[in-house]
Formats: sequence, C-alpha cells, structure tokens
Amino acid sequence: MPIGVPKVPYRIPGDEEATWVDLYNVMYRERTLFLGQEIRCEITNHITGLMVYLSIEDGISDIFLFINSPGGWLISGMAIFDTMQTVTPDIYTICLGIAASMASFILLGGEPTKRIAFPHARIMLHQPASAYYRARTPEFLLEVEELHKVREMITRVYALRTGKPFWVVSEDMERDVFMSADEAKAYGLVDIVGDEMIDDHCDTDPVWFPEMFKDW
Repeated sequence: MPIGVPKVPYRIPGDEEATWVDLYNVMYRERTLFLGQEIRCEITNHITGLMVYLSIEDGISDIFLFINSPGGWLISGMAIFDTMQTVTPDIYTICLGIAASMASFILLGGEPTKRIAFPHARIMLHQPASAYYRARTPEFLLEVEELHKVREMITRVYALRTGKPFWVVSEDMERDVFMSADEAKAYGLVDIVGDEMIDDHCDTDPVWFPEMFKDW
C-alpha cells in the first residue's frame, strides 16, 4: 500500500507549536534537495527553481543535492548543471543508489571537493543516445549534427572536471561504463566516498551534512 509523502512535525519560525508538514518541504527549508527520479522538465524546473530561491535567500550557506536517478533528458540535465554553476552557494552533490547517464553529469557538477558517493552507490556514464528534437526523417541529419555538438560539449565538461584527457573520456563514453564509488573517485567523478567521511569524523559531527542532521 502506498504511503504517500511522509509527514513530520516542524515548527515554522514565529509559530508556537509544530505542525505536520511534508518531509520534503522540511528538507527544502534546510537547503537539502532530492533528485530521485528520471530527469524530465517538471523535476528540472522544480530543482532549478529551488536552487535560485535558496541562493536569493542565502547566498553563502551550502546547498545539498542528493541524487538517485537513472538519468533522463539531455537538455533538462544540462539545465540543472548550468544552474548549479550559476548560483552563488556551493552545492554538495551526494550519490546514493545510482547516478546514471545525465545524473552522473549532474553529480559531476557539484563544487569540487564536495562531490560525494555513498559506499554502495553506482555511477554510470555513456554518450547521449536519445534525440531531443523528435525530428522527422528530412531533419535527421541536422539532428545528428546537433547531437554530435552536444556530445562533444559534454565530453569536454567531463574531461575538464575529472582531469582526464578528452580522448579517454570520449572513448569511455562509447559504451556504458558502470563504476563503484571507489572507481568513480579514482576517475574523478567524485571527491569523497561516504565511508571516508564517517571514518574521518567518527568522533565529531559529519561536516558535510546539513545543520538539521547534526541535531538528530
């Protein structure tokens, strides 16, 4: 039986008593966002809008983006990536479960040194494979040319942010490449594996969690 969105007690500043609100609304107030589905226009608009709002509200405090996604639309993923580079707060990207295809591109877009994968997470990269123009046959060649330009652009971003040579990334993107958290760190897709943070901060608070987790 579906349980819907969990509700938790939360005291809104200025109110005397706590009220029951959706879990994700509480998380948003703590600057914690979730990409837990296929990347489409609706979730893209949702995440980018929250990033812009949180940046306006507080341009200094970090934003945390948890990722568990099989990927999705090319242009929608690029929109999230570009927004992450535009807003002023640093953005932690944290992979739990899987970050495949465009989701790995978003994971890569986190602030350098603040890209994290949980120990059993899986990360997969490959080349853009689906058309986003839905062109008819006469426009097929134009679409292929545009897709080639986008593929080259994405490859350059991967190369720049991982430190890998362009040709290495290009060859790897010719097929589906699945990586463990440790392999993704060695490749340069993430900076930290989650259990390293636990080991380093076992006697202190986990500094990469939002403030609300430190009180739990």
